[in-house]
Amino acid sequence: MDIARCLDTIDRLCLRPFPARHAWSDVGRAGPGYFMAELHTGEGEEAHRERTADDAGACKEAVAQRLHQRWGAVRPWGMLTLRVRGLRGEEIPEPWASLSHLTDEAYVWQADGTGRWVAVAVADRDPADAIRLLAVVTDTDPP
Repeated sequence: MDIARCLDTIDRLCLRPFPARHAWSDVGRAGPGYFMAELHTGEGEEAHRERTADDAGACKEAVAQRLHQRWGAVRPWGMLTLRVRGLRGEEIPEPWASLSHLTDEAYVWQADGTGRWVAVAVADRDPADAIRLLAVVTDTDPP
């Protein structure tokens, strides 16, 4: 995984206009007010799943270290509370609702000078799905 390419994707998404409706973009899912970029997708084979998860986690940490230097150190933010609130009927805005179902934790920063939030996480909750390193860029405050 190329850390510089991951950071470049995040930087481009911080400047790019959001789409008017839900669609797929060149980097992944997108909708009004957000992009959810797949920075890396690992193999979905069960035999390699643990190694792929470790690799994606290491890449997440490397990207996070660079973003900590840029926007300040943050602690991982647990997604369980958002899932529980959603299950209780509370409306959780996108992309936070989707992110909470894909991952257990994310690093979240407010990108200086852009008015946007950036999250980096590993989507590994669904054993039937490929493990993915995700970056979310949104103008919706975390709930």
